[in-house]
Amino acid sequence: MSTILFEDINVKYDKTEQYALKNLNLTIQAGQIVSLIGPSGCGKSTTLNLAAGLLTPTSGAVKINDSEITGPGLDRGVVFQNYSLFPWMTVLENITFALKQKSTEPKEVITKKAIQILAKVGLDEKAQKSFPSALSGGMQQRVAIARMFILDAPVFLMDEPFSAVDEITRNQLQDLLLNLWEEGETKKTVLVVTHNIDEAIFLSDRVVVLHDGQIQEDLAIPFKRPRNRFNIDQEEEYTKIRRELLKAISGEY
Repeated sequence: MSTILFEDINVKYDKTEQYALKNLNLTIQAGQIVSLIGPSGCGKSTTLNLAAGLLTPTSGAVKINDSEITGPGLDRGVVFQNYSLFPWMTVLENITFALKQKSTEPKEVITKKAIQILAKVGLDEKAQKSFPSALSGGMQQRVAIARMFILDAPVFLMDEPFSAVDEITRNQLQDLLLNLWEEGETKKTVLVVTHNIDEAIFLSDRVVVLHDGQIQEDLAIPFKRPRNRFNIDQEEEYTKIRRELLKAISGEY
């Protein structure tokens, strides 16, 4: 299992005195789901891109356990808002291509694993043979989630993964993510960037609020798993947590 550590992180915009992140220290414990929320431009995606190895801090270090992140790696699965699927490959080819980068298993074994994970995320044989352009946004994001899980990386990084779909599909994808995460033999460490407070509470063990590149609030979410979306928001504690997060996002602390 993997812990993500952000140690004394500063990220400065080129040729300016402005900071995207300033003196950020954050630990995401192994097996936790942590959501980052906050107003636009607060540093959420910058933080995730540091963990993905797509960005280098001006100072400080980002680590997985004791190893400093110096670039992208197969120890991290990443899902973005725009799905990032190869348009010239079928759904099945997108999944098998990802696994071939990591596995030395025979082609037949890789294909079988790909078909199994696609079935788990609700994509039948017809969808598996389709090109991404023939799929809805929700179905494309199911492919992206399947690709992330089949690589079996210990760390998952998700940047606004469900923001481009309608509410019903978003709820279905949230449930799918949690079901796959909970059934794993080893719990993945998950960092989610979202602008949706209710999504953050429902998914997470902790919600971290960023404001002007700094941590404004870090709240533990006490609700037991598995969670029921149809009654969790009826609890008094839910209302209290939501109110605290709204205050933190607006900078009222």
